[in-house]
Amino acid sequence: MDNKKQNKYDPAIDILRIISILAVVMIHTTTRTLEASRFDLLKFTWTLFLNQAFRFAVPVFFMLSGFVLELNYVNHTNYLTYFKKRISRLFIPYVFWSAIYYFFVYTRHTENFFQSVINGDASYQLYFIPSLLIFYILFPLMHKFYSTISNKFIIVILGIIQMILLYVDYSPKPLLIFFPVKIAILNFYIFLLGIISALHIDKIVQLINKWRYAFSIITLAIGFLIFYEGLNGYLKTHNYLYFYSQWRVSVFIYSILVSGLLYTFFQKKLLNSVFVKKLSSLTFFIFFIHVIVLEIVWRMIGINLFNISKNNLVRKLLFDPVFFFIVVGISYCIAFIAHKIPKLSKLTG
Repeated sequence: MDNKKQNKYDPAIDILRIISILAVVMIHTTTRTLEASRFDLLKFTWTLFLNQAFRFAVPVFFMLSGFVLELNYVNHTNYLTYFKKRISRLFIPYVFWSAIYYFFVYTRHTENFFQSVINGDASYQLYFIPSLLIFYILFPLMHKFYSTISNKFIIVILGIIQMILLYVDYSPKPLLIFFPVKIAILNFYIFLLGIISALHIDKIVQLINKWRYAFSIITLAIGFLIFYEGLNGYLKTHNYLYFYSQWRVSVFIYSILVSGLLYTFFQKKLLNSVFVKKLSSLTFFIFFIHVIVLEIVWRMIGINLFNISKNNLVRKLLFDPVFFFIVVGISYCIAFIAHKIPKLSKLTG
């Protein structure tokens, strides 16, 4: 192992959290635009490009989770202490927000509340949490056998298996597996890379610095490839999952490169750690509430702005950034206010 675990604050990790949640919001706001356009991707190529370019969001969240868990696992004396601390921070807010969405936001159901919590589908962004809980449960085992699974030969084999699974799933007949388990299976390798990165971060940064221009060009090229395969796949099949899916080999590689480049870039910068830490502390809350904000903004002004903008090139180019910034701005304002209320964050995240 290159580095001893250090319990020091790393602003670069928090910056990646902030960027990732902003990417999540961008995906959801642009998806709403594409839905309103009835998936007219040829007329809304700018919207599709933004939607595809930010597809690294959820994979990077999984990677950051593995990174932070490994970096801080030394603080836990036993599995019960670890489990209680991590699960309580995640599970209580998850159940609370699932109830909000299930009973007040999306009230047409084909399953009971308990099933919606298990499946993560009380709202469309919540699928991430049950899969993350699976990783939280399995992490101590992965940590215990780290020396085995981090063997270079094993890492290569696991990477090949991951890409095969992603390739199979990104097809007209995706993997038919219980959804939270499926998402965990399609992200096990990137979560593992997060664990490995926590212990070898110096070497990773050195490698990226040495080849940063080559990595940057490759990343941009893969970003355009993701856009093209989403567009081309939909035009051939009219299956929206070809551009909506984040589980592709291209997105997998893209997410690894984006996370590495961003971490290396921000690690060098003199950041206002107090401000960054505060914004990062609101990430969980933003993840949960932004869909409610999106729905309200869309119904109050979004749909009217869209109708005004859709036939004007300049307005159409501006619509998605404006819609995005309104949703983000309101979400952060609510998060700042909510976090001023003592102990509320234990319930809301």
